[in-house]
Amino acid sequence: MAKYTKAEVLEKAHKLADMMANMEEIDRFKQLEAKLNENQKVQANIKKIKALQKQAVNFQAYGKEEALKKVEAELDRLQKEIDEIPIVQEFKDSQVVINDLLQLVSNTIAREITNEIIRSTGGNVLHGETGSKRQQTFSN
Repeated sequence: MAKYTKAEVLEKAHKLADMMANMEEIDRFKQLEAKLNENQKVQANIKKIKALQKQAVNFQAYGKEEALKKVEAELDRLQKEIDEIPIVQEFKDSQVVINDLLQLVSNTIAREITNEIIRSTGGNVLHGETGSKRQQTFSN
């Protein structure tokens, strides 16, 4: 009954991943990431944010609420400053495009597997019922 082995399916998955990794959207993402890594202002703010996050964890652990509030306010300010940099927004938009693409591929695979199971059992794709479910309904 099996037409493909697990190894064959994984090989195809690797080929699909390679195809997707060479799409225009992925190239754009890589270019934007490189620009972000080269942007001194972004990198400086990321360093500051990481240091402040460590401070926030320590202040929280020791119950220093006032100091924590100040650090959190500074974190918010730095995050807003980073978000206002055009390349950052482009990068975030690119991430959304890629995530949507991955979700589309994942959902398409899941839907097609489900539909093939339904079809192969003589079921009804429109009703989402396998043949065994339909036979059970007709027997009653």
